[in-house]
Amino acid sequence: MLYNAHNGKLTLDGATVHYLQFGKGDRHLIMIPGLGDGLKAAEGMALPVAYQYRTFAKAGYTVTLISRREPLQEGCTTRDMAADLAACMDLLGISQADVLGVSQGGMIAQWLSIDHPEKVRRLVLAVTAPCCNATVEDVVSRWMDMARQDDYAAIMMDTAEKSYSEAYLKKNRLFLPLLGKVGKPKDFTRFLRMAEACLTHDASAHLGSIAAPTLVIGGGKDQIVGSEGSRELHQAIEGSQLYLYPEYGHAAYEEGKDFGARMLRFLK
Repeated sequence: MLYNAHNGKLTLDGATVHYLQFGKGDRHLIMIPGLGDGLKAAEGMALPVAYQYRTFAKAGYTVTLISRREPLQEGCTTRDMAADLAACMDLLGISQADVLGVSQGGMIAQWLSIDHPEKVRRLVLAVTAPCCNATVEDVVSRWMDMARQDDYAAIMMDTAEKSYSEAYLKKNRLFLPLLGKVGKPKDFTRFLRMAEACLTHDASAHLGSIAAPTLVIGGGKDQIVGSEGSRELHQAIEGSQLYLYPEYGHAAYEEGKDFGARMLRFLK
């Protein structure tokens, strides 16, 4: 199996939590995905994710990507999701790890570092924000409207158009409609509850307590959370490092060819 990649699931308070894991290293890296986890959880994704992030397996990490629980309770917040993540780490026997949080995953990672500092050795916050700003509210609210209308294709198209650089879109725009033809969830309840958690996120008053060395990475042209969120995190977290990809947007962690190498330099 590629990089020892495998899928698994945990039981948490009667709910199911899907996760995937790859690599055989002594060091642990926890990956927290964004809002897209509400459309497609980690189940069955071990091989493609392991291939995409093989850099970390080669660097001596055991990488674990943990989804949100299913079903997700109504009114669940990003702070509640961080508590779930801490409990899952305990169930997996991971006492401490380096943590990468992307988009909403970065919101969860903020609370994990605040409420469970002993679990976070080093922290990477990618394309995220300390609170729900006007950009987040506008974009996520429209995605929620699309979900209520059962328009999965519109969500996927809008996400792609707002995430990738114009250069990427010019090369791939003809293929984007295919995104809306595969992977549609049976219903959007979980996605809507996760989206609502984005709209209520606000860790601003607590960021000063984050003690883990932190790297903030953002996209200078981010149309989903805005680039200002990265600057605000950098200013609030003492001693943090900031890097903005000026030419990329919300998908900077995918389009930035040196993203993995940049992150590894920081983690080491």
